[in-house]
Amino acid sequence: MIRSLNKLNDFHLPLLWFKNSILRDLLLLLLTLFSFQVWSQKSELDLKKLWGGAHQPERMEALRSMKDGSHYTVLEKEGETESSLIVSYAYADPKKKKVLFDAAQFNQLQELSDYSFSKNEQKLLLETAVDPIFRRSKQAIYWIYDLTTQKLEKLSEDKIQEPLFSPDGNRVAYVYRRNLYVKDLSTMKSSQITFDGDFQTLNGITDWVYEEEFGFVRAFDWSSDSKQIAFMRFDESKVPIFSMDVYGKETYPFPYMFRYPKAGEENATIQLFVYDLVSKRQEAVSFKDSPRYYIPRIQFGGGDHSLIIQTLNRHQNDLQLWRWDTQEKELTLLLREQDKAYVSIHDDLTFLEDDSFLWTSERDGYKHIYHYDKEGKLLNQVTKGKWEVTSLFTYNSKRKELYYQSVEGSSTERGIFAIQLNGKGKRILQPTKGTNGATFSSNGIYYIHSYSDEKTPPRYTLYETRKNKSVRELVDNDKLVSELELFGFSDKEFSTIEINGNELNMWMIKPADFDPTKKYPLLMFQYSGPGSQQVANRWGDSRTLWHKALANKGYIIACVDGRGTGFKGAAFKKSTYLNLVKYETLDQIAAAEYLGSLPYIDKNRIGIWGWSFGGHMATHCLLTGNEVFSFAIAVAPVTNWRFYDTIYTERFMRTPQENPEGYDLNSPLNYADQLKGKFLIIHGSGDDNVHVQNTMRMVEELIQEDKQFEWMIYPDKNHGIYGGNTRHHLYTKMTNFILENL
Repeated sequence: MIRSLNKLNDFHLPLLWFKNSILRDLLLLLLTLFSFQVWSQKSELDLKKLWGGAHQPERMEALRSMKDGSHYTVLEKEGETESSLIVSYAYADPKKKKVLFDAAQFNQLQELSDYSFSKNEQKLLLETAVDPIFRRSKQAIYWIYDLTTQKLEKLSEDKIQEPLFSPDGNRVAYVYRRNLYVKDLSTMKSSQITFDGDFQTLNGITDWVYEEEFGFVRAFDWSSDSKQIAFMRFDESKVPIFSMDVYGKETYPFPYMFRYPKAGEENATIQLFVYDLVSKRQEAVSFKDSPRYYIPRIQFGGGDHSLIIQTLNRHQNDLQLWRWDTQEKELTLLLREQDKAYVSIHDDLTFLEDDSFLWTSERDGYKHIYHYDKEGKLLNQVTKGKWEVTSLFTYNSKRKELYYQSVEGSSTERGIFAIQLNGKGKRILQPTKGTNGATFSSNGIYYIHSYSDEKTPPRYTLYETRKNKSVRELVDNDKLVSELELFGFSDKEFSTIEINGNELNMWMIKPADFDPTKKYPLLMFQYSGPGSQQVANRWGDSRTLWHKALANKGYIIACVDGRGTGFKGAAFKKSTYLNLVKYETLDQIAAAEYLGSLPYIDKNRIGIWGWSFGGHMATHCLLTGNEVFSFAIAVAPVTNWRFYDTIYTERFMRTPQENPEGYDLNSPLNYADQLKGKFLIIHGSGDDNVHVQNTMRMVEELIQEDKQFEWMIYPDKNHGIYGGNTRHHLYTKMTNFILENL
């Protein structure tokens, strides 16, 4: 009976298979038709929504590890009003969540933009009502919240700058109207320390060029015993004043004036003082005959009464690290970095418990970690190889391990590693694939791993460090992935191309319906500035989504990092020294010629665009490479390095007086007569960084050469050209210009 039943089933199998195959084919046909319909109706990227903040990944904002090493805090938003919360989480147990501060409980408090703890973590410094000044500087209303008493006090009725807790948590130092103050939190009384702050003197904060090029605003620090404050004083009296009109909405515009040292001009004179809060006296740090044209960093550290000072000559190729003993009034040289080109400034100086310190240097041709004793004697080079360390995270004293990020394995990607101070026992915590970052707990036992790549928005995962074991995922951004799938964007394709004897990194975006038998116009994007990187396997930004939307309109978008860009060694980065834009331009022209030779690219329709340094590059490429490029957009471009600031420009070019040919032979102002293609130049009239003067001079040269072009000035907008509907308008204008001319 069983056998006959089997035979019956065998007999009917072909018929069942036949029926199923018909159903399967019908199903496949329906799916294909449905997919085609979905594909043909894929969503169009809405630029207004894009530049209004749509399609942004979720991130862990203001992430801090607490001193116990068992908890971390983040800044979160809650409810329809998006009220600000500061929340503490336990690394080991996600259920141990505690709200440390809830802004909704205080009617007088606005939305929080940042926070910091006192050293003992008993008080919070809360930032609200921020007014930006320049790129990094700001003034704001600050509050002190006592976590024990749950009492909230305003630090000052006025908007102030750069408040900082004393190490004992009993005082806060801050800057108001260019003078330094200290507030006693027990009496809530403020004391003024300096009195000469005015339109040409700054105390405790940096001037424009230090802020922009050395990357810091707070120019003071507390001693470890909370009894002294070291601060810098800037005398700008000899720095030329730059003036730009602010048009606003009133009947008359008004001139906005600030001191801006252009290449070759006078910089501010810097003095360094130590103020004693007990004696209420201040004393100048004496450098005697030691050079100190720039002071790019100061900090207390490395022992009692130890103020660490970095000094730099004007050519920026001789950096010296000093210790000033605030008690003995003695200056000791700890180390010296010299280079034929320039020495890069960094924030990697890290003191260990025995007052020895870690430092990064390019002295062997690549950026690596070095270990010195407290007197500045080199103990050993910790990392070695033809690759670069990109971040120095922390040191775990119990495991005697140092944690860092590097490009070992790929210059376009980032991995995370652990290594002992003697350079042995290296462990891979996260392989060099995509872009890996980390925020370690204060004791190094845990780390929050951040990961992204071209296809993956940021993901945050908690890891236990010793076994490198994943504990739990914190943020996945899967919702954003599903959201973006509706647009049918192509992924970036990464590769290298050989140009002018160098292997250059490149990414390319093709249309989603790419047909290799067709020819497409090519739009190249680049920045190209010294040490920069655009070709990296990481999650992009809103501009990346715009590039992908352009590709789906029938363009190929490509980006090539040429000579002078970063993470491929000092020689590659510094090869453009004294000739900014020369070799970078030659590389972009040669890359365009190579790409134009590919069967699917129309060599007669190749364009290039960029912003700032990239705008300079786009302009120079269009003019000097006019047989290759038929189109360019330059946003906020430098057009002659004589117009840019001292610190940045002289680092790579020296002064115009020393290197006039380097400045002028690489300026597009001198090649306006060579314009052949379509050109759009864009600038904000309120750009305090790359002044609109650059565009005005370029425009005048083009007019006098009788060249037709398009241009757009955004009133009162700064270097970022944003605010209100501005970004949407800007990218709509660029989109239309591309569609009509390339």
